[in-house]
Amino acid sequence: MNQKNSLGLDNCFNDLENPIELFNEWFNEAKKSEINDPNAFALATANKSGIPSVRMLLLKDFNEEGFVFYTNIYSNKIKEIHNTGRASMCFHWKSLQRQVRIIGNVFAVSNTEADNYFNSRPYVSKIGAWASMQSSPLISREELNKSIEEYKKKYPENVSVPRPKHWTGFRLKHIAIEFWLNGENRIHERLFYERKISKWQKVLLSP
Repeated sequence: MNQKNSLGLDNCFNDLENPIELFNEWFNEAKKSEINDPNAFALATANKSGIPSVRMLLLKDFNEEGFVFYTNIYSNKIKEIHNTGRASMCFHWKSLQRQVRIIGNVFAVSNTEADNYFNSRPYVSKIGAWASMQSSPLISREELNKSIEEYKKKYPENVSVPRPKHWTGFRLKHIAIEFWLNGENRIHERLFYERKISKWQKVLLSP
């Protein structure tokens, strides 16, 4: 029989008051068991009409200040984030039968933070950030390939590639986090953290 924590949940939920500490534990487990991209998550946003959109991204950093991802500022996701200032993330680790859902406000990271991450990227990824105007109509793949070759000439591999002003990072500052564990017969285990002023409040959720 699985051990239980003080709330009667599987012991993988532990008894932590800070959800970032629990996310860190679950994320480290996912890095051991997920075959591909344990840092992959779905990002949900909505446009001015309230129509939702969701897409997969990669988490690049997280701490007490929030969860960081990078993208083109002209992408649809950022245009929609500007509508409300909020977004939601969902991590699904099938190997662990766990999910984590995060809701929060979104802010741009500092230029220094964005520069440091951009400089750590592979050369071709840097060129791609310049060559692709993300989410804009593309006449053909040849158009994109031509743009890539033009930027390779402009920024050869032996020189430093600067970060485009249209490419930067965003931090989702969490205000609520739910941890979900698959259960037999759909009787799942769910733990919801919500920030109340300066403290986190924990509550069980029905399956």
